[in-house]
Amino acid sequence: MSSPHEPVSLANCDQEPIHLLGQIQPHGALLAFDFSRRLTHLSANASALLPTLPALGQQLAPTDLAGHPDFHGPFETLLAEALIGRESGPVHHELVLNGQTFDLLLHVHQHRLIAEFELRSISEAELNQFALMAYRHMSKLKLQFQRDLHALLAEAVIAMRALTGFDRVMAYRFHSDGSGEVVAEARQAGLDPYLGLRYPASDIPAQARQLYTINTLRLIADVGLAPVPLLSSDGSPLDQTFSVLRSVSPIHVEYLSNMGVRASMSLSIVLNGRLWGLIACHHLSPHRVPYAIRMSCDVLSQLLAVGVQSAQAQAVAGRLEAAAELRSRLAAVITHQDELVSGFTPLLPELSRLLRANACVVGFLTKQAVEGELARDTTRELLTWLDTLEQDIYFTDRFDELPPPLAASLSPFCGLAAIRYDAIHGGWLVWLRHEQIKTVRWGGKPEKHLTVGPLGPRLTPRGSFEEWRETVHGTSCPWDELDRSIISQLLDDLNRACISRTVELERARAQLLAVLGHDLRSPLQAISMAAQLMEYRQENSRMARQIHASTGRMERLIGQVLDMTRIQNGMGLGLSIAPTDLSVLMRRLLDETELANPGMVLAYALENDLIAPADPDRVMQMVSNLLSNARHHGQPGLPVFVRLAAEDGYAVIEVSNSGEPIPAELVPILFNPLKRQSAANPRNPSGLGLGLYIAYAIATEHSGSLSYRYISDQVMFTIRLPLHGEAKPA
Repeated sequence: MSSPHEPVSLANCDQEPIHLLGQIQPHGALLAFDFSRRLTHLSANASALLPTLPALGQQLAPTDLAGHPDFHGPFETLLAEALIGRESGPVHHELVLNGQTFDLLLHVHQHRLIAEFELRSISEAELNQFALMAYRHMSKLKLQFQRDLHALLAEAVIAMRALTGFDRVMAYRFHSDGSGEVVAEARQAGLDPYLGLRYPASDIPAQARQLYTINTLRLIADVGLAPVPLLSSDGSPLDQTFSVLRSVSPIHVEYLSNMGVRASMSLSIVLNGRLWGLIACHHLSPHRVPYAIRMSCDVLSQLLAVGVQSAQAQAVAGRLEAAAELRSRLAAVITHQDELVSGFTPLLPELSRLLRANACVVGFLTKQAVEGELARDTTRELLTWLDTLEQDIYFTDRFDELPPPLAASLSPFCGLAAIRYDAIHGGWLVWLRHEQIKTVRWGGKPEKHLTVGPLGPRLTPRGSFEEWRETVHGTSCPWDELDRSIISQLLDDLNRACISRTVELERARAQLLAVLGHDLRSPLQAISMAAQLMEYRQENSRMARQIHASTGRMERLIGQVLDMTRIQNGMGLGLSIAPTDLSVLMRRLLDETELANPGMVLAYALENDLIAPADPDRVMQMVSNLLSNARHHGQPGLPVFVRLAAEDGYAVIEVSNSGEPIPAELVPILFNPLKRQSAANPRNPSGLGLGLYIAYAIATEHSGSLSYRYISDQVMFTIRLPLHGEAKPA
């Protein structure tokens, strides 16, 4: 019972104990015994329907129920199995008592042996006729296993209606959000169609779904008849989870009455222990389906479940096979082709169809290719945003997490799936789905109405089941489990292919570096010497200076590439540590920089006699790289400021210049050797950043640090080197 202070929600329905209602439907009687044969519960109508019963709390005697052997035999057998720990049932027997034929149903549950006596309402001849009809429909359903899922469900509802005689039979399928939809229907002429209508998840509360899963058939013969109470010997409730005569929840009675339904039957479609859907049967007048026919329907529903599972498995297998074949071709492109984007481009239409997407994008380094209607600027903006994500796989069916300008430019797309298959080079595969502007046809307005009744405040079923339409905006078709599995497997395969490609590229790079380190340096030295000789003899001295400067830059670049290789191979830079006067070192470097760059303005403040354990050549290389960086990126005519000082046990070297701050998206990767985001920078179109990368490595191998900050219009790089102790390789 709800507290008057408890907030009213659909949980009021979910908390109704429908398996402990303490009532049965009036077309039969119920007896419950404990394992000592003592009668613990009986329905109030049992004495009128059944002969010679024990009193409540008394043991069953051999003469009770007129000593009928068709009751006592199955009862004792089931009791014997229960006593050795085997809860089994149901056991069915035909029984004639007081001139009336009953279907006797026995089962054991919660340490009770429950006997239900359901009055039979059909003759033996009619039962035989229904048995033949059931066999024909079972054979027909078997033939449907290879057919389309919708055709299978349509055949099933026709068969169920022919067997049971209900006015309306529907196949009801659950969606991922718990709501359900009528996907097939067979109905009497003149009834309004329910095909295509949706019903909210709250129409079938959680505890009802649980019962549908474990007790797969449920008959309500007449919602208009008053239920029969169960009497108890000690006042304890009887668990009626598996009872066929279990009464109906007052909420469900109201629900059916609002629909104009007087009798109903439901059969569960359970796949792998989960409730996939229902066969729901409705009748406008009281309608009781005999137990034998219900069992035929139960077999049909189990065959239907096998058929549904088979149809779904075939569809899944087809997509998985296509996905495996496509993964193989994509991996081959990564492994064997130099230009990935052009290699991926012919496969983008297949990637779109496989994931039921409306557009597909591949990105690698600075290049992109698109299948679908998506502007190039929007594609670049999307890939830049994806680069900010920490995860390598991302799914959404609405753009709430995207920056609003990006979400707006992506219209009419509303769904996104993406995988980062190469983190180093910005390799992305992206799928986009259109906004699913759909009209949901609800069977009545989904909200329920608050009423206060004997159980306190609760939400009652909707009073009208006329069609109610709702238009849904801002979402795409969701990425289901199979979509996510296919994309996840694709990410794994492409990652492996990228690793293989990287190994091959590393091997090729090692060979190239051997050429750079030996075969190119010798001719470069010869060219440099010839340029110096030309300059000395004043033979075209301007050209000689250009040749000399160019060969110097090439030698420095070769040196940087070799340094990068040493760092990445874990060899270190081979520091030669010795006590070094950083003050003298910095003055010499600044003089050389002024001579080499006459237009460069330098300002500095250097502390004298600052001795630190360091490799002087590497320290000069590190500071020289920072000075070169400041000269290239600073504002012309404004000074580059250099400071050297001792602070807290460290020698601090600061190099700063006036300029714009480094873009926020570049700061986390500032000291990486390759920066795809730098491609738009006209001063660094290659995306290489070896100077800062090597400077950072030199500082680290000195057990120091190199950091960036922006203060008062100044781009500032700060080196900190320990004044005491020996440097250790990073």
